[in-house]
Amino acid sequence: MARDYYDVLGVSRTAGAEEIQQAFRKLARKHHPDINKDPNAEERFKEINDAYSVLSDPDQRRRYDRFGENFRQIPEDYDERVAAAAGARGGGAAGGGPRVRFHRGQSDDFEGSGIDFDDLFGGIFGRGGPGGPRGPIPGADQEAEIELGVEDAYRGGKRSITLGGPGGQRTYDVNIPRGVVDGQRIRLAGEGGKGSGGAPAGDLFLRVRIKPDSRFRLEGRDIHVVAPVTPWEAVLGATVPVPTPGGTAKVTVPPGSSSGRRLRLRGEGMPNPRGADGDLYAEIRIMVPPDPTPRERELFEELAAVSTFDPRKPR
Repeated sequence: MARDYYDVLGVSRTAGAEEIQQAFRKLARKHHPDINKDPNAEERFKEINDAYSVLSDPDQRRRYDRFGENFRQIPEDYDERVAAAAGARGGGAAGGGPRVRFHRGQSDDFEGSGIDFDDLFGGIFGRGGPGGPRGPIPGADQEAEIELGVEDAYRGGKRSITLGGPGGQRTYDVNIPRGVVDGQRIRLAGEGGKGSGGAPAGDLFLRVRIKPDSRFRLEGRDIHVVAPVTPWEAVLGATVPVPTPGGTAKVTVPPGSSSGRRLRLRGEGMPNPRGADGDLYAEIRIMVPPDPTPRERELFEELAAVSTFDPRKPR
């Protein structure tokens, strides 16, 4: 059974959006695979992202609070179906409405919904015989995961993906939105569960998982990279190149910069079709020659002799 999303983020069920965001940021920094070398860090990081993607979305959070861990397998028009079916039968179902039976521990593969829809709708549509003929039942929405690299998510575009399930493998042509982020869903209309009685099929939702990258660390739509600089570039200032998912950018290193200083490039993070693009943060990391030449050693020794700078002295 999946862990409760509120427990994953360490917040109460009444937590507000700001508290949820703060908890996510703290945990994401702690468990990011580029920082945390624990072998379970990647799985923990995915779990944190999944919890945040649901609890930060008001609609998804409302459905999660109502239906629990299997909320994705409940049709989004559940209430409309129940109301329409009850009206068609001339009243509500016996016992106050249909029952939802969750099959705990069942696979969440896109080929299986994990819910007994006979149990969900049978009492109000009828099962044939004395209860009357079953009416059309639209297919269930289904969900699968796809993994994307940071650069693929940044650029977007068309790609073919193959998904496996109990019914075998199927290939889909998918249009990846530019700037898609971890936890976001891509809808493939009519590619979900088959309907019955001539009813339309459900939709297939592809939940995006961004693969860890050795160069780029994502926090929402912000991208964090390392900007290696020499000691003299850090002291004197310089313009240095840094990698981005869209190519190489240049950042200006102010004179007197130390390792850990972050330089912000506004709007150079992940694109956002519905709002402001994310930012790119380049973190300065001072690198020294691993094997200095005699002349370099001589110059550093001269600097050590004349400099009064003490990094351990309080300022």
